[in-house]
Amino acid sequence: MSPRARRPLRTRLALGLTALVAIALTVIGAATGHFLRTFLLERLDEQLVQAATQAVSRPFGRLDGLAVGTLLLETDRTGRVTEPPVVVVPADEARGRATLSAADVRALAAVRRPPEDVDLSTLGGYRVLGATNPDGDRVVVGLPLEPVAQTVRRLWLVEVLTFLPALLALAVLGAMLIRRELRPLERVSAAARRVSALPLSSGRVALDERVAVEDEGTEVGELAGAVNGMLGHVATSLEARAATEERLRRFVADASHELRTPLAAIRGYAELFRRAGDTHPDDLARAMARVEDEARRMGVLVDDLLLLARLDQGRPLRRAPVDLALLAADAAADSQAAAPNQTVLLDIPPHPAFVTGDADRLRQVLANLLANARVHTPPGTTVQVCVEEADHEVVVSVTDDGPGLPAGLRERAFERFTRADDSRARDRGGSGLGLSIVAAVISAHDGRVSLDSRPGRTRVDVRLPAADAAQPSRAAYDDSRETASSSTSARLQNANRTNGRPASTSS
Repeated sequence: MSPRARRPLRTRLALGLTALVAIALTVIGAATGHFLRTFLLERLDEQLVQAATQAVSRPFGRLDGLAVGTLLLETDRTGRVTEPPVVVVPADEARGRATLSAADVRALAAVRRPPEDVDLSTLGGYRVLGATNPDGDRVVVGLPLEPVAQTVRRLWLVEVLTFLPALLALAVLGAMLIRRELRPLERVSAAARRVSALPLSSGRVALDERVAVEDEGTEVGELAGAVNGMLGHVATSLEARAATEERLRRFVADASHELRTPLAAIRGYAELFRRAGDTHPDDLARAMARVEDEARRMGVLVDDLLLLARLDQGRPLRRAPVDLALLAADAAADSQAAAPNQTVLLDIPPHPAFVTGDADRLRQVLANLLANARVHTPPGTTVQVCVEEADHEVVVSVTDDGPGLPAGLRERAFERFTRADDSRARDRGGSGLGLSIVAAVISAHDGRVSLDSRPGRTRVDVRLPAADAAQPSRAAYDDSRETASSSTSARLQNANRTNGRPASTSS
């Protein structure tokens, strides 16, 4: 890992900010010095033009009105120096002629317009300009560059003395500001460390850790809000996982209990057959009948479990037009025949109520609903089966006037192995998978199922999307439906007549 990556974020931000400001100040200082030197050179050029004008308008060596340090050099038409150079000195000092080397003289003699810089070995840097006097001789006028350089150096010194303390103060104050602004990130990090220390893999864990959000409009506030949302999602997932594990444990326990009873019966009768099969033929027949009954019941339970497993895996069901009104009529007739001590009322529309689905599974749904109403209600209960269409849906309702479900059972009525009788007595129903199969099958058909129960009235509603009733073989279908409905009506009337009740069907 590089040293840069090991530095904290606040340190890198402070160093980066300081470096950027230092670069900006350096650029500002260099630009200011450059523009100041350019400005001073322009002023110096103006003074140089004025000095050259004065020098060519009067005899060489007359220095009245010239600036301190002005250099004069005169050459004839051939370029030969006619007079030694003259340098103007301060007024309280004697004026004198400068001593220049031959190279300096040649450099000055070669100067033409415009003004240019010449570095003299004895006098230093000069800004010089060449001009011609009325006699045709060339006069070279120069002004020293040292005042310009000295002014620029003073500017740079002022900038250094000003910028360095400002940069140091900015670095300190910037580090403090960055640390203050990043303090919420430290709280996010601390919350993440506390969450990572929780035993999330050990079952149900209360994940109440959250990060305080001070300002939702900032990036740090948005990060804290996102972390809180993530923690809430994790908490919800943990609760769902714990609930799923609890349901799975209960499912395994209930399935084991349901399978253990028929297996124990089969083993018992097999033992009876082994011991007394030759000496008691009657016991043998009874034992084999009981083995067949228990195996059949165990097969039904296994089939139900396999059906739920297939539905959980999302395996597709058959899709075909199904008339729920016809299925409801058949289911009502079957239920009336199975429970002659109850009254089954049927209310179906005069026309088909088509849905798209698996006819066998939907028939199983209606059979399970009526079986629950039949098993968990006392004799004399009235059960009503109603089919109606509303809002592009087909609604099948099964209502009874029995005692209703206990309050603690209503919320989990559609869970697997939910039984009204915790003692698991065999005379009070099956394995507790009936309503769970109803919910799974209806969900696979993109429908909904609901339960409303109170003393004296329990109603289960099944809602499925309505299908297009205009089928290709509508006429033939209507004929078969009329025949089936007549048969169903006759079966209900015969069952009710046998039990001394009036006919209970309408269509």
